[in-house]
Amino acid sequence: MTKDTQPSPAPQDKPKEEESKNLSEKLFTTNKQAKETSALTHYLPSDQEWLDERHVSENSGWYRGLRRMQWIWQGVDPVDQEEVLAKIAGSEHARKHDYWLDTVMGYRPGNWAYEWTKLGARYQKEATELEGEQQADKFFSASLCYSVAGYPHLKNDNLAIQAQVLANTAYDEGAKATSSHVRTIQIPFKNRHFTARLHVPHTQHPFPVVIVSAGLDSLQTDMWRLYRDYLKPRGIGMISVDMPSIGACSHWTLNEDSSELHQAVLNELPNLPWVSHNRVGVLGFRFGGNAMVRLSFLEQDKISACVAIGAPIHKVLSSADSIKSMPKMYLDMLASRLGKTMVDVSSLSYFMMKWSLKVQGIINTRRTKVPILAMSLENDPICPESDNQLVAMYSLGGKAKKIKSDNISQGYEQSLELAIKWMESELLR
Repeated sequence: MTKDTQPSPAPQDKPKEEESKNLSEKLFTTNKQAKETSALTHYLPSDQEWLDERHVSENSGWYRGLRRMQWIWQGVDPVDQEEVLAKIAGSEHARKHDYWLDTVMGYRPGNWAYEWTKLGARYQKEATELEGEQQADKFFSASLCYSVAGYPHLKNDNLAIQAQVLANTAYDEGAKATSSHVRTIQIPFKNRHFTARLHVPHTQHPFPVVIVSAGLDSLQTDMWRLYRDYLKPRGIGMISVDMPSIGACSHWTLNEDSSELHQAVLNELPNLPWVSHNRVGVLGFRFGGNAMVRLSFLEQDKISACVAIGAPIHKVLSSADSIKSMPKMYLDMLASRLGKTMVDVSSLSYFMMKWSLKVQGIINTRRTKVPILAMSLENDPICPESDNQLVAMYSLGGKAKKIKSDNISQGYEQSLELAIKWMESELLR
C-alpha cells in the first residue's frame, strides 16, 4: 500500500501532531524548576573568581555561542530563528545570570530549551500536513530544533536530555517519510552497543559510504542536509556517529583515544549489506575531525579518504593559555565530556594536551597512505593553518586548504563543496 492510499487514522488513534505535543508536555512537565544549564558546572573558587572577572571585561550577552549560519544551513528558517532568539532575549523571567540573555531559569517562556522546543513542535506539526520529501525535510528540521534546544548538551542537564528524546523521535519520523533508506544500526563496543544511523539512496546495491561526526556539542541527528544535498546526489551513503560522551555515545567519556567509537563502526561495516566496505571515507567537523584524522593513521587499509574541517589537531590543545581564552560554555562542555562536575581549569589544560595528535605521536612519527584534506576558515582560532599543514605533511596525497571567511555562510558552503568533491574523487575513482 502506498503512502497516498493509506487509510486515515481510526477515531481512537491520536494524530502525530497530538502525540508529539503530548510527548513534549510529558517530558517537560516536571522541569518547571530545572537547573539552568550555565549553572551545572562548578569551578574551584580561584577559577570562578577569574571567570567572574572575565565576564565583566568581555561584556558578552549570551552564554551559548550562537551558530546562526550553521543552523540556517542545517534547516532552520532564518526568520524563525531570529524570532526564537528575540523571545529569549526579551523574556522578563528571572535569569541565573543577568548578563547572559539565554539563562532564564525553569522550563518557561524565554528559556532556551522552551523556545527551541516550541519551534521544533511547530515544525513537527507542519510536517504532518505535508507529503513525501517535503514532509521528511520538515521532520528533520524539527529534529534539528530539538537538538539546538539541548545545545551544548551537557551531562546532567535534564532539559537537554529530554530534548534529545524529541530530536530522535522527529528524526525517526523523517526517516519513515523519505525515499532514502535510513536505518538505525547497533554497533558493538566494550560489551555494550551504541546507535549510529546509516543513510543510503536505496538498497538495490551496496554504496560507498562516509562515516561522519560533528563536534563535541552537536548530535548525529544534525547531519541530514549533508547527506541530502551533498552525498546522496553523488551516490554516496552516510553513517552518522556521535562523539564519545554525547548523544547515543554518552556512556563513554572522551579520552585521548578520540576515534575508538568510529573504529568500532569501521569494523562493523563488513556486516552491513548496503555498504561497500572497501570504499569508505571519513569526515569530521571540529573535534570530530580530530577523531577522523586519528583513525586515518590507525586504520590505513580500511579508509579511502579523509576530510577534517576546522579540526583541533595540536596547537590549541597544547597551549595552556588557549583554554583561558575559551568562553565558559566551551569550558563547561569540555568538562562535561570528561565527566567532571567540579573543574580545575589547569587540569583541563592537561587533558587537552593529551588530545593533541602530535603529543600522542600519531602525527610526526609516522605517515598515512590515506589522502587527507584538512581545511578551516581563515583566522580560525581552533584550527590554525599550521594544524592543517601538519596533517597534510604526514598524509600521502594530503592537502591543506584555507577558506577565506569574508562571508561565513559562503565559506561554509565552499568548505563542504571542496570536502565532498575530494571524497567523490577518492571513493568513486
